[in-house]
Amino acid sequence: MHDWHHLIREVTDFPRPGIRFSDITPLLADARGLAAAIDAMAAPWRGSGIDAVAGIESRGFIIGSALALSLSAGFVPIRKPGKLPARTLHEDYALEYGRDRLEIHVDALQAGQRVLLVDDVLATGGTLIAGARLLQRLDVELVGVGVLVELEALDARERWPHADIALHAAVRF
Repeated sequence: MHDWHHLIREVTDFPRPGIRFSDITPLLADARGLAAAIDAMAAPWRGSGIDAVAGIESRGFIIGSALALSLSAGFVPIRKPGKLPARTLHEDYALEYGRDRLEIHVDALQAGQRVLLVDDVLATGGTLIAGARLLQRLDVELVGVGVLVELEALDARERWPHADIALHAAVRF
């Protein structure tokens, strides 16, 4: 397997002073690294009957789309406010540096579908918790959550409210 972990770089003071940002753009630019990272993210979910991957804007779109193809599943975007053209549900959440909102189309998924929620980085957990709440409001089966990078020092797993929903990280820093 290709060693891809070194392709994720840390950028300090982005997007605000005091924030350490995990930049995955070097990983995305490396074909072998990206393929290995997607394989690592897909491994826990192979054979689990995932119908759709829901990816959180914006880097979760990139990872989620590739993961959906790898798992032979559909892809559903979870977006920032005002980006989806049809009727939506929304969920507000806290970031480590402010507040935000996520939205999903009300008809994006059918009740009972098996869905994997995906994002690039698990930091404080607010974004993933909001995404999970949106999916649960659509009455789908949230099979699990996958992230490329988990920032362990921020203890997001301690705040993850769904003990029955598996949360997998491809790499932990």
